[in-house]
Amino acid sequence: MAGQQFQYDDSGNTFFYFLTSFVGLIVIPATYYLWPRDQNAEQLRLKSLRKVHGRCLWYRLRLMKAQQSIIPTLKKAALLFGWAVFLLLAYKVSKLDREYQEYNPYEVLGLDQGASVSEIKKQYRLLSLKFHPDKGGDEDLFMRIAKAHSALTNDESRQNWETYGNPDGPRATSFGIALPAWIVDSKNSMLVCIFPVRFYPPVGTWWYRSIRYSGDQILINTTQLFMHFMYKTPNMNMKRLSMVLTAAFEFDPRSNKEATIRPTDNIQVPQLIRELGNINVKKKEPPFCYPYSLKARVLVMAHLARMEVSDDIEEDQRFVVRKSPALLQEMVNVGCQLTMMANSRGGFHAPRLVSIENCMKLTQMIVQGLQESKSPLLQLPHFEEEHLRYCVSKKYKVRSLQDLVSLKDSDRRSMLRFLGEEKYDEVMAVLASFPSITMDTKLQVLDDEDSNNITAGSIVTVTVTLTRKRMAVREGWRNGGKTKAKVWQNKTKAAKKTKQSKKKKLTKKKPLPLPAAKAKQANGSASGSEVVAVAKEDEEDGSDKGSESEEGEGNKDSPSERDEESDKQSDTEQDEIAGDDEEEWEALQQSIQRRERALLETKSKVTHPVYSLYYPEEKHEWWWLYIADRKDQTLVSMPYHVCTLKDTEEVELKFPAPSKTGNYQYSVILRSDSYLGLDQIRPLKVRYYVRTAPRQEKPHSHFPSKERRHKKQKYS
Repeated sequence: MAGQQFQYDDSGNTFFYFLTSFVGLIVIPATYYLWPRDQNAEQLRLKSLRKVHGRCLWYRLRLMKAQQSIIPTLKKAALLFGWAVFLLLAYKVSKLDREYQEYNPYEVLGLDQGASVSEIKKQYRLLSLKFHPDKGGDEDLFMRIAKAHSALTNDESRQNWETYGNPDGPRATSFGIALPAWIVDSKNSMLVCIFPVRFYPPVGTWWYRSIRYSGDQILINTTQLFMHFMYKTPNMNMKRLSMVLTAAFEFDPRSNKEATIRPTDNIQVPQLIRELGNINVKKKEPPFCYPYSLKARVLVMAHLARMEVSDDIEEDQRFVVRKSPALLQEMVNVGCQLTMMANSRGGFHAPRLVSIENCMKLTQMIVQGLQESKSPLLQLPHFEEEHLRYCVSKKYKVRSLQDLVSLKDSDRRSMLRFLGEEKYDEVMAVLASFPSITMDTKLQVLDDEDSNNITAGSIVTVTVTLTRKRMAVREGWRNGGKTKAKVWQNKTKAAKKTKQSKKKKLTKKKPLPLPAAKAKQANGSASGSEVVAVAKEDEEDGSDKGSESEEGEGNKDSPSERDEESDKQSDTEQDEIAGDDEEEWEALQQSIQRRERALLETKSKVTHPVYSLYYPEEKHEWWWLYIADRKDQTLVSMPYHVCTLKDTEEVELKFPAPSKTGNYQYSVILRSDSYLGLDQIRPLKVRYYVRTAPRQEKPHSHFPSKERRHKKQKYS
């Protein structure tokens, strides 16, 4: 067996191939992801938002950053330098000679493939006279010519060339390494050892950071801290929640380099504490008593109170406020995880619904810079505490944004007479940018024969369609977000309900005949055959049955005619039922296709910018959507974070039906993570049934055979 050899590139040519590929793999993706966006386009976008968001803190900071930042210029310079290196290496590679070619003695001698022996010898003599070293020719070239002549005239050499591709026979297997030979030279050993060390610090930093942070870029220690306190305090009020939030390790300089402790904190923080009042400073429970936690809590409270802070800690306050929404979202996730664990395993109490909703409410408060007891009208520009007395007067009774929208223009202008024309127009422009969400819910059980009747133990799917409009477009907020229907609309709705009730009559089961019902009452219901029915449907069935009996008494037709009419009626019912089944099947297939498209489609989380006067970073409108049992203070479905609602979004909320049948009163809740006073709650009534096999009644012997067959089909 031939040996193995490792060959380094003496000329360094193959190393250029490796280096060109390596630089290309870095430069091309980096250009796609890191190349700065067009500054003119960003300036135009900011200019279009100036009328509405011109007074927002994040807008003013963005303008200053765009004017002063040199980071885009540095990025462009670094990427252009990388491309210059890549093009230089590519040019170098294109000029390299091809060194490794398949050995062909005919090409060496300059003959065509399959030349005769006499032609080979004649060509060899001519080349020898020209390239022989004694004649002043090239020695290396003459050696190749002699080797080619031997390969074509000597039988053994010719056989080796045809078998192994080399006249000398099999050679040792060689592995080429695309590194120059000077790298493995003993003289350069120290340089080779030092070179990789330059890459260790960034790689080590990346690895150390990746094992400390979760997928949402939250410290794992912070997640564990939230889980501990939410398990310890299932019913968490707002004051306790703010303490847990500001105890996050993101605010600890030992865990996060972005957090800082300044020498002036010993003066500034106690001064803010005296101005704020009671914020549980004397709390000795760790980590609430640690300096970093106390400082973060004071800065958050000052932000909610809209207090001015000194320039020394203003940057620290912006850092704390900017981090808080992501941390509160992590607290919501932790609360959901504990709820699922309590439902599946048991053994401990899940967090109460009020704790999770307080996390959502605190997010709104931090984004808008408002305390819990303050009016939502203070989210608008130029509104101050002293102006609210004009709004809440007996004449206008405006306490929310919806009330302000529903006023007539003349009354609104009269109420806001403390504003000038320019300020009034600005307030109206801001109010028109606020979202108005319409919720449409549909309750069903997917992948089931009867998707409308919900049986105990099944998986219930509530499909919620969210439609976003501008607040100024929608009217009729006085009725809790619903406009009053006109008379003709009520008639249309009543007609639709009548049509649906008639369609349900065709599909529902017929009641048992009177003798069988009495026998069932006497003997008791059979095990596993409990049937739950709505009272109204029972009444309708009874009325239908009574009318049928009256018609039967009044009809004097022969039994054969009655059988023919009943057969026609049953055929019609079967056709209508088959048509309903086809419609349900098509709807099911469409919902499956929608879900598959939603899984494959990637939507942007850039929706609509939030109007926030005191939030230091641009925020987009996101929402929480979930189903809850407000009576028991429990979650029915886990909150879904809607981050892609631009115009219309369809969300499916799923939850398991309880094992106990009966009526349940739920609530479909939509909460904003950016605005106060725009939350919506819709009632959801669900009734669970017990699915049973159809009861087979034994036919009475005195029935004729055809009537017996018809009765069995009718009452089964």
